[in-house]
Formats: sequence, C-alpha cells, structure tokens
Amino acid sequence: MEKQMESLKQQLKQQEKLASLGLLSAGIAHEIQNPLNFVINFSKMSNKLLSDLTEIVEDNEDKLSEDDREEVEDIVADLKENMSKIVEHGERAISIIQGILLISRGKENEFIPTDICHLVKEYVWLSYHAMRANDKSFNIAIRENYQEGLPPIMVIPQDLSRAVLNVMNNACYAVKKKAEATGADYQPEVTVCVKSDGKQLTISLADNGEGMSDEVKQHLYENFFTTKPVGQGTGLGMGITRDIVENKHGGKLSFESTLGQGTSFTFIIPIKN
Repeated sequence: MEKQMESLKQQLKQQEKLASLGLLSAGIAHEIQNPLNFVINFSKMSNKLLSDLTEIVEDNEDKLSEDDREEVEDIVADLKENMSKIVEHGERAISIIQGILLISRGKENEFIPTDICHLVKEYVWLSYHAMRANDKSFNIAIRENYQEGLPPIMVIPQDLSRAVLNVMNNACYAVKKKAEATGADYQPEVTVCVKSDGKQLTISLADNGEGMSDEVKQHLYENFFTTKPVGQGTGLGMGITRDIVENKHGGKLSFESTLGQGTSFTFIIPIKN
C-alpha cells in the first residue's frame, strides 16, 4: 500500500508537469504555425516561378546549347521536386500542429464533432515517432485502413486521443521487445482500422508482438500493474483507456491476445446524434 501511495504521488506530480507542458506546447504550436504557412506558400510560389522559367527556356531553346538546355531542365526538375517535398512535409507539420491546438483548446469532458480518422492517424504516428526518437533502429510497418468519407463524430478528442496513444504505445513496445528477442527474420507490424456503420464507431489496433500471458490478461486493467521496467511504465495506462472508452464514451473496450503471436484492441463507441 505504501509503495502504491508513493507511486500515486509521483503520478500526480507528473500530471501537474504535463498540464504545464500542455499549455506551453499549445503556445509553441500556435507560434510555429504562422512561419510554417509562409514556408508552404513561398514554396508553392517558387514552384509557379519554376514553371514560368521552364516556359522561358523552351521559348529560347534555340539560343542554348543542347548540354546547357538539358542541364537547366535537370536543375528545374530537381528544384520542383524539392519544393513539392517542402510543401508536403510542411503541410504534414501543420496537420500535427492543428491536432495539438484542437486537443489543447478542448474543454474537459466536452464532446465535439471530430474527424476520427485524422485523430487516430495523428496519434498512431505520434507514438511511433516517439519510440523512434529513443531508438533510431526501431522500425515497424503500420498498415492503415480508414473508412473513406467518414463524417465528424461526437467524441471527447482530448480523451480519445489519449486512449489511442496508450494502446499504440503498448503495441510499439510489444513489437520492439519481440524484435529484440527474435532478430532480423521478424517483421514488426501494427494494423490500424477505423470504420462506422452509422450507429457505432469501431477503432482497432492489432500488433504481431510478443502477446500476453494469462496472468497479464487477468491484471491488465488493474492500477499500477505493468510489465515494463521501472521508469518506463506507470501501470495506469490501460485502466485509464478503459475508463475513457467505457465510462466517458459509453462504449466497450475489448482485446484478444495470444502469447508469442500478438494482441489486438478494439474500441466500440456508440455514435451520439
């Protein structure tokens, strides 16, 4: 009991730090968004100027040697490709920033219309890149299946994103541990699916990691239970995830796991009108 109380105190301190960090992150995200928009817009303008330059070269190709003309065309093609990459990755950064701002602006327990596919995608990849930041050798195949044309659904985005992040973090950890134990023949993989039949929303995340023993399954949702080393897991993540899905959204969280083969989690959330 004393150990649990001490762990809880540490968690409360950590939550206070995270709350402050959340406010700071929202402010930083807002400040970064404007210069990023300039980068994207100027890149698009530069692409247009390169197209104009190409037309000028074509109109005056008789004044250039064959070698000079080919060199100019190659340089223009490379610059266009570079500009396209700048726009692509800039827009990706803007998308992440907008997700941060959306979550930070949401009020606690507030249901708002949310692009679920966008939310799930952002937090799946956020988890992956966080793992990569700590271990550059970490690589997995993320297979995504998002229902096209899915309209915004009323959820608490602050909470649902946290639930997705918790499950994806565990999936990344499970495949990483299996990769370390198995070697090069093993291909880590996580499959993500989002779909709706109009009455309920289904989100599933499945990994081909190390799976769970019967003992781990039995204690999975218990507070302070974790299979991770000290400092890497709090033992609160899955209990919080079930609370978010079942108590806050009135849904159902289920899982299937086979030791040595992998684990899948499924969120089923009723759709509010």
